[in-house]
Amino acid sequence: MKNSKIKISVIAVAAFAASSAAMAQSSVTLYGMLDAGLSYTSNNGGHSQFALVGGAAGSNKWGLKGQEDLGGGLSAVFKLENGFNIASGGIGGQGPIGSSRSLFNRQAYVGLSSEQYGTVRLGRQIDAVTEMVQGLTGDAISASTFSTPGDVDNNDNTTNQNNAVKYISPLYHGFQVEGAYSFGGVAGSMGSGQSWSVAADYTQGGLTAAGGYFKATNQGESGWQNATAQPSFGGTLGYPSSGYYGGNAFKSAGIAQVAGQYQFGPYTAGLRYSNAQYQGFDGQPSIHFNVLAGLMQYQVTPALSLAAGYTYVYGSAATAAEAAKGRTMASINQVSLGATYSLSKTTAVYVMGAYVHALGAQASAADFGNTASGGNQIQTNIGMYHSF
Repeated sequence: MKNSKIKISVIAVAAFAASSAAMAQSSVTLYGMLDAGLSYTSNNGGHSQFALVGGAAGSNKWGLKGQEDLGGGLSAVFKLENGFNIASGGIGGQGPIGSSRSLFNRQAYVGLSSEQYGTVRLGRQIDAVTEMVQGLTGDAISASTFSTPGDVDNNDNTTNQNNAVKYISPLYHGFQVEGAYSFGGVAGSMGSGQSWSVAADYTQGGLTAAGGYFKATNQGESGWQNATAQPSFGGTLGYPSSGYYGGNAFKSAGIAQVAGQYQFGPYTAGLRYSNAQYQGFDGQPSIHFNVLAGLMQYQVTPALSLAAGYTYVYGSAATAAEAAKGRTMASINQVSLGATYSLSKTTAVYVMGAYVHALGAQASAADFGNTASGGNQIQTNIGMYHSF
């Protein structure tokens, strides 16, 4: 009887040890960010506006991510991420045009990651250009005040890819590539609603450079339903009201972006360029935007960071109202300023602002979604964020 008890105890200890080892090889992390503050817009539809808003410096989100070690340098990975409105508690983030919001509206994928061969992920994901290039721009380094007016080039990640298969290569001497393909899901028409993206980046010392291309094809003039979610490119600049892409009904979108940043001492300098091409349906005009932007960030102290940026947008056509005045193209200038003070590693307060002057389009600072009745707008935000 005594020997039996000893055997049972040994088996129990061994089982516990094996269970602990298995648990040690897997991890699940809860993470997120809360961002809220007060905003002032000088001209929103002809009126000044004060509001409580979220996401001016970051994004309101929560999620779960994890991995399991499968041995031999192979791991299973996953991520589930939801965006929400901090002012109301409602589900926010991105959802297909004309549909209800999804629970995991930002990302939802599962995949395999190999130290030697790279990573394959399946599900809803950000496109390759956003994942590799956007992180080098003022929108990611400082805040959304530094993003493109109207987000005409998806600089602020206005869209995600549904039904996507993505491959990310291993890092090789500072170089990495990535590609994603999103199935349109239309029976008998494989190309309808599809989107794809490719990107690459390179890091050497304080220099990081990246570039990529994103292509999306619409399913019909009723708007995007499947492969790409919420592509509201240029909407706030007044283009839907001018007859261009009402309801986001353009035939296809192609966006090329390149960006670089260089860190030297307490300074970070950044430069980016993008070209966004939108093809109209039969009878609808096509239009393109060129965007050039620069950023300088100064880490005054470990806690205080200051930033300044300039963005220029050239549009190949003016809105209908501006065309009636004799203008044939759009020219938009934006100046951005921001300051962030960290109270801890996870909590910070910020103040930021942008001034936009537009000819041939309506003014709309960065990606806040506020459209001016004319060509000038000032946007300011003061708030705080906490990440976990």
